[in-house]
Amino acid sequence: MSKQLELRLSGSGGQGLITAGIILAEAALKDNMNAIQTQSYGPEARGGASKAEVIISDAAIDFPKVTLPTMTLALTQIASDKYIKDITEDGTIIIDDSIQLPEGIKAKNIYKLPIIKTAINEVGKEIVANIVALGLIVGLTGIVSQESLESAIMSRIPKGTEDLNRLALKKGYELAKNI
Repeated sequence: MSKQLELRLSGSGGQGLITAGIILAEAALKDNMNAIQTQSYGPEARGGASKAEVIISDAAIDFPKVTLPTMTLALTQIASDKYIKDITEDGTIIIDDSIQLPEGIKAKNIYKLPIIKTAINEVGKEIVANIVALGLIVGLTGIVSQESLESAIMSRIPKGTEDLNRLALKKGYELAKNI
């Protein structure tokens, strides 16, 4: 049985979720898996809803777009309202604890976690909430190896922020472990 994750990462422009999608796809490639990553911004770019979608599979990927995500992450209310409605019944929704889910959302697992608060209070910078989220997703799914994820992160972040991003990744793994 092949394993495949269809993931939608959503938030506001500027939260780094498109970068997070690229990092996750690169980590999958480092693990010799197949990956496709697509992205879209609202017309507002910074501050508007944005999403990145990633398909990771150990088999060939038949269709290059996420049609029904198996996992959805939302970091803002606007992104949740816009992107969270369609998900597989056995899927997983991860939302920041500041978000109210719309009525009638059905998913096997719904996790409401302090992703942004963790970035601010435990790492010291809100800008790394995307890396906290990546640690959380990989901690929950094991879809890529922790080594490949860290390597992909280190190749994409600004020089001088390595320790900050390593701490953010560690805090994401801790959130996953506490579920």
